[in-house]
Parts: sequence; structure tokens; C-alpha cells
Amino acid sequence: MGAPWESFGKMILLTGIFLVILGGFMIASGKIFNLGRLPGDIFVQRGNFTFYFPLLTCILLSVLLTIILNLFFRR
Repeated sequence: MGAPWESFGKMILLTGIFLVILGGFMIASGKIFNLGRLPGDIFVQRGNFTFYFPLLTCILLSVLLTIILNLFFRR
């Protein structure tokens, strides 16, 4: 009965490590690559209201993650 909990614990641990690495990359990439301030990102500021949607950043990250994950999980 301990085997399912053991594998579940390993999966949660690996997911946590992956999220820490991903978070560190996102913090570093914002400072190094200027992600979040690309020309296609939508930024509206009127008086006391600010709206920000990183459209081009989302598209760029989606394409990069698709390429990377296809390289790792291609059969």
C-alpha cells in the first residue's frame, strides 16, 4: 500500500523542483531578455486605471515551450 503514495510523493517533489527552476528562469529572463516589455504587449494607463496584457510575450513563450517540449517528448 505504500507504493502509490511513494510515487505520488516523488511526482509532487519533481513538480515542485520544476516550478522553482521555472520561477527562477522567469525572474532572470525579465531582467536579461526584457520579457514583459516587448512591442506587442498591451499597456493602457488612464488616470487611476492600469491594464497590462503581455500578448507578444505569451505568444513567444508558447512557441518556445512547444518547441522544447516537442524535442523532449517526441516519439
